[in-house]
Amino acid sequence: MSIHVALHHRTTYTYDKPVALGPQIVRLRPAPHARTPVLSYSLKVLPKDHFINWQQDPQGNHLARLVFPEKTTTFEVTVDLVADMAVTNPFDFFLEPQAEEWPFAYDASLASEIAPFRKTEPAGPLLAAWLAKVEREPQRTIDFIVGLNARLQKDIGYIVRLEPGVQTYEETLKLAKGSCRDTGWLLVATSPT
Repeated sequence: MSIHVALHHRTTYTYDKPVALGPQIVRLRPAPHARTPVLSYSLKVLPKDHFINWQQDPQGNHLARLVFPEKTTTFEVTVDLVADMAVTNPFDFFLEPQAEEWPFAYDASLASEIAPFRKTEPAGPLLAAWLAKVEREPQRTIDFIVGLNARLQKDIGYIVRLEPGVQTYEETLKLAKGSCRDTGWLLVATSPT
């Protein structure tokens, strides 16, 4: 069974006099490789007199590059989409044999490829204390991930944060709360580099 969810997003900027807008990059289209199917999607932009070019970043995410030939007093982006929120099994994946036991090492070619995604900030005192309590004994990788997520859920309260950006590890640990992107970033810190 699945639920269809309609999302509506509008961002509006108004200016007290006509302004020339430089090219704008809009990242408000779900990635084609996302697990949740998008049944319908529409992007509306004001002013109507604009050029749009769809691009993809290196990770395959859609980017709308907008160019406005005339000055304007309003810039508005509206996105409507319907997503099919089917229940998914979080364990619907496989591990390579060399990754079934944690800790494990990536083979050299994969380690090089994913290196940019594994860069983290230096650990502050709160992160160092939190990491010191992470179980480092060899175990099944799935058990390690489940245990780590259970600890995170116990230690960090979930909040909806509308502010842009990601909290630092120290902020999330000091507040003992964060959004999904904040706790996701904290999980990145647990990975040995």
